[in-house]
Amino acid sequence: MEGIIPLYKPAGLTSHDCVFRLRKILKTKKVGHTGTLDPDVTGVLPICIGRATKVAEYITDAGKSYEGEVTIGYSTTTEDASGEMVEEKKVEGTISRKEILQVLNSFTGEIEQTPPMFSAVKVNGTRLYEYARKGIEVERPTRKVTIYSMELLDDREVFSGETISFRFRVSCSKGTYIRTLAVMIGEELGYPAHMSNLIRTQSSAFTIDDCLTFEQIEKSVEAGTISSFLRPLELALSHLPKYIINDKVAEKVKNGALLPIPEHLKNSNGPISAETEEGKALAIYSVHPNKPGLLKPVKVLRNDQG
Repeated sequence: MEGIIPLYKPAGLTSHDCVFRLRKILKTKKVGHTGTLDPDVTGVLPICIGRATKVAEYITDAGKSYEGEVTIGYSTTTEDASGEMVEEKKVEGTISRKEILQVLNSFTGEIEQTPPMFSAVKVNGTRLYEYARKGIEVERPTRKVTIYSMELLDDREVFSGETISFRFRVSCSKGTYIRTLAVMIGEELGYPAHMSNLIRTQSSAFTIDDCLTFEQIEKSVEAGTISSFLRPLELALSHLPKYIINDKVAEKVKNGALLPIPEHLKNSNGPISAETEEGKALAIYSVHPNKPGLLKPVKVLRNDQG
C-alpha cells in the first residue's frame, strides 16, 4: 500500500493518535503524519502510507491555510480554549471592523513569533510542553514566519461585549502558530486574547474537500476500495520545482547519480523533484554544497520499476 490519505482530523486526538488508529485500520505499520495538529484543532491532516512516508516532510514544509476564531477579553496558559485563564480585561466600548482589518493587515508578510510554552518545539532536547507541564518556564527561540494573507470572515461593522469573538482566514508558511497569532492580534487591539477555535482548511495541495473521515476510511477498507482513495506521493511534491528526465537519466537517478543543474533551475536553493516525462517522481535533489554546477540526491524515492 502506497500513497497519501487526506484525513479529516477530529477534535480530541493528537496527530500521533491518528497515525496509531490508521495503522490498525489499514493493517500496515508504515504510516506517518505530516506535522503536528493540536488535539483541539480539526481539519486537513495528510497521512502518508508506505513509500509515501519518504515525502511527508515536503508536505510539512509547504504552506497551510486555516479558519480560526479569536476571542478578546482574556488569555490562557495554552493560548487556546483548552487552557486556564491567565489575564482578564473586559472589553470597554466597541471595536470597529476597520480597527480589526488594520490589525490583520499589519501582520501580512514576514513576522516574528515566539512559540507558546505548550508546543512541540524542542529546547535543549526537551519539548516545550514537557517543561510547561512541570511548571518550568524556559527561554524560547523566536522564529520568522510568513503570513501570506489574512481575511476577516465576520461581516459586522461593530463588535461589542465584555468579550469579543471574530473569525478569520489565514494562509501562512510552515511553523506559524495560529494560537500565538490570535494572542498577537489581541495585543494590537489592547486586550489579552486567545484562539477559541481552529480548523485547518488546506495543507500543501490537500484541501478540506479532499478529506476522508475515519469512518469513511474504515468502510472503504471493508469494501476493498481503499486504493482508489490513495493519492499519489507526487501531490506532496507539487509545490517543488521539477527536473524532467528521460529514461536513460532515470536509471542513473535511481542509483543516486549526481546531475548537472539545468538552466531553469540555476537559482533554486531548496529541494527539486526529479520526475520522469510521465510525471513519476524518482528522487529529491538539491544543489551540491561542494561541487559547483551539480545537483546531489537528497533521497531516492523509487529505485525499482514500480
